[in-house]
Amino acid sequence: MDINLINPLILSFTEVLPQIGFQSVERRGLSLIGSTLDYDGVLVNISLVGALKGAVLIGMSLDSAKQFASKMMMGMPVTDFDSLAQSAISEMGNMVCANTCTQFSKVGINGLDISPPVLLIGHNGQATLPVPQTIAVQFDVDGIPIDIYVGLIESK
Repeated sequence: MDINLINPLILSFTEVLPQIGFQSVERRGLSLIGSTLDYDGVLVNISLVGALKGAVLIGMSLDSAKQFASKMMMGMPVTDFDSLAQSAISEMGNMVCANTCTQFSKVGINGLDISPPVLLIGHNGQATLPVPQTIAVQFDVDGIPIDIYVGLIESK
């Protein structure tokens, strides 16, 4: 996978999150992994199709998802990861990926569409992306650890 394909996503993540109430969005690390990833907690899965195809997954622990949703809902306490909290996390994924398509168009990659977000919640879960390699980017968002997994390839 071309490492440059993650730049529009990183830019979108760092631009969109401050617009929804977060103060600090810091990239902590970057690694190349295979197509399968293990997770505990929450994954937002959004597929991209068009000039590029693949998926973006945004992952965090269940406690982190509750903190994140609370912050998005202007500090409203989130003790259970209920449908309102789930909707908040899904909408963040939708906003980031829609903005990513806009960022890709600015660098000449046009015609991308995204799927509605699919929220995966589990313990000892495993997700397999439809690409041979995935780039994992670790972020700290107001003290909340978040991982983004990007598996994109150019369509032929």
